[in-house]
Amino acid sequence: MMNIELESMAIEMPAVVGHPNREPFRGVLTLVDVVSDKAPAGARGHRVVLTRVAAETALASLLGMALDYSLSLDCHDTRRKIGVITRAEIVGKKLELGGYLFAKDFPEIVKQIGQGRDCQSGFDPAHPPHHACLAMSYEIADARVADVKAKVWTLTQVTFTGAAILRREKAAYRDTWIELD
Repeated sequence: MMNIELESMAIEMPAVVGHPNREPFRGVLTLVDVVSDKAPAGARGHRVVLTRVAAETALASLLGMALDYSLSLDCHDTRRKIGVITRAEIVGKKLELGGYLFAKDFPEIVKQIGQGRDCQSGFDPAHPPHHACLAMSYEIADARVADVKAKVWTLTQVTFTGAAILRREKAAYRDTWIELD
């Protein structure tokens, strides 16, 4: 028998039917207790593992934070805020997100996410359809590393300050994704 653990938090946004600037999204931001596929920015070349305890403790810090992207989709651009995170939950080893993209303000990225299933760059047909070329990456502050001399940094405490959309090959975790909900 398989046990599934779930930690969940959300802020409720009032329903506004047909709101032109609210496009719902969902996705996987990161994996917990899993070593990153490559070193994220800011980790000085170290791959990282975000502990479940650190992720659970910091889950509330994701709510109300922004989703951003750079025009080239190859780095974080915290000044290009294109959405808001309203839901965060840990399901198994996945930290899943949901929220709204500012569709009227940023129609080009909403269109690209909507067409993500047809994207060629980094697309792996072995994955389910939502695993296209776009991935997500977390932004953090106040990180504590168990041992900065270790080959892989274990993050024991973080505060989430947002998230970014990146091309899959630029993300520290290749199994992250984003899609319109």
